[in-house]
Amino acid sequence: MNQISIYCVNIDRYLEVEGGTTLLGLAALPEVAGCLKRFPICARVNNKTESLQYTLYGPKQVEYLDDLTPSGRRVYERSLCMMLYRAVLLVNPSLRLRLEHSVSRGRYCRLFDADGNIHLPSKEEVGEIATQLRYLANADIPFLRHERPTGEVIDIFRSQGLENKALLLETTHELYTSYYTLDGLADSYYGVLAPSTALIHTFDLQPYKDGLLLLGQDAEHPGMPATPVKQEKMYRAFQSYLKFNSIVGVSNAGELNRAISRGESRDIINVSEALHSKLLGRISDEISSRNAEGGGRIVLIAGPSSSGKTTSTKKLAIQLMTNLVQPKMISLDDYFVNRDVTPRDADGDYDYESLYALDLERLNSDLRRLLAGECVNIPTYSFELGCRVERERPLQLHRNEVLLMEGIHGLNPDLIPSLRADDVFKIYVSALTTMSIDDHNWVSTTDTRLLRRMVRDAKYRHTSALDTMRRWQSVRRGEEKWIFPYQENADATFNSSLIYELAVMRSHAMPLLRNVPHDTHEYATAYRLMRLLDCFDEIDTSYLPSTSLLREFLGGSSFHY
Repeated sequence: MNQISIYCVNIDRYLEVEGGTTLLGLAALPEVAGCLKRFPICARVNNKTESLQYTLYGPKQVEYLDDLTPSGRRVYERSLCMMLYRAVLLVNPSLRLRLEHSVSRGRYCRLFDADGNIHLPSKEEVGEIATQLRYLANADIPFLRHERPTGEVIDIFRSQGLENKALLLETTHELYTSYYTLDGLADSYYGVLAPSTALIHTFDLQPYKDGLLLLGQDAEHPGMPATPVKQEKMYRAFQSYLKFNSIVGVSNAGELNRAISRGESRDIINVSEALHSKLLGRISDEISSRNAEGGGRIVLIAGPSSSGKTTSTKKLAIQLMTNLVQPKMISLDDYFVNRDVTPRDADGDYDYESLYALDLERLNSDLRRLLAGECVNIPTYSFELGCRVERERPLQLHRNEVLLMEGIHGLNPDLIPSLRADDVFKIYVSALTTMSIDDHNWVSTTDTRLLRRMVRDAKYRHTSALDTMRRWQSVRRGEEKWIFPYQENADATFNSSLIYELAVMRSHAMPLLRNVPHDTHEYATAYRLMRLLDCFDEIDTSYLPSTSLLREFLGGSSFHY
């Protein structure tokens, strides 16, 4: 083979190797291996994440990534999930594994029998599956990547009972399809896997509800499995939507694509929007009931970026009025401190996600006075000037009136400690995505929110997808610190996801993602998101009602923002 020149980012130098060398072989070279702090699990090749089985035939830029990087963690989890699939069948070949949503710092999984009924695993059975997982890790079995005509792959999947994978391939119409085998068992994942099971050495498997909780490596404590946390309310929110998906008959990408091809898009949109209204109506009923008893006069609506808090608040206000309760709305953003005293994050940037970017003393004082029946002048914050601007904004709460306040810190107990608990009703809003690609591939809630934010930023803020993605990690750090630890403090949880939304988002997000330059690290994320959207057929945006929460991001809303 001819010699080729490979630039390795990790060692900041070029290496001359023979064409046909794999990434795994390149990583074994002394000059590379000696500089890597941890053994890599994948690599960026020209800023696209690839398996270490990837073969080099021409000049490339290579950056090795370990299991503690964001891309590496995804590879680790996907690989662990395929191991779980193999382990389940080793214990009971008649079972079907479905990987569902993230909860309690792990991946919730359920088992089904041949008739499609939920199989409740005993503690002994969970122990047997965990033993097989450990066996696979110790056996150092390779994950082998293959590429064959799609028709042949469909036959392979159907022979293993992976019907929804076969359906998805039939609806996406690709000529060739890649898949993996592990110990002779075939599966597909929308992203690369580790080179072998030996790299997937840290995990735990526990009984959870009517299924299993698969726990990967704790990112903050490498070498230790993640420790579960209690998330009962999040679990219930996910489960209610999964039941809805099942009733509608659209639980995965293949089923959605089939429904679109049958001309059922409007029906799916209408029933999904009706569910949103019903859920908000239930929350409104609970607030109204508390208000009638003299409580719940301050309603705090919190959630992470691009969860749809603003539209949820406006739609909740309408529901409250149907209950003869008058809503008044303000934003926590109006209580920002002046920019010169705003806290800064680890990068030295203004940290607007910090609780202490708010004037907590003024906020608590104003709310106490409002509850006492006084008239208060609400402050106004100018983002252009970076300071508070005092204007005439008088506000007073009368009987049968509630104050709706939207902001990311609404569930934090340190936000309004001076108020009685009975006076406050807390709502958590997030796009808790329950649509799967197939039984073994899920749609990340974080990815759904990122796509929403990219589309909105491009439309309303003239911000490129690249700039949105560069800011995203800082946003995520703020959410991990200031929002997610307090999810269970909510009195109600509203899931703002819609089962059809990626089919609508596709035509808006794809052009933005294609414009992400290939010579940036963010291209790896753009490519991954494009692969995700490729799984979904498009739904015309014109089918959406003007009151849809998605209009907050796509435009055309009847609400004023």
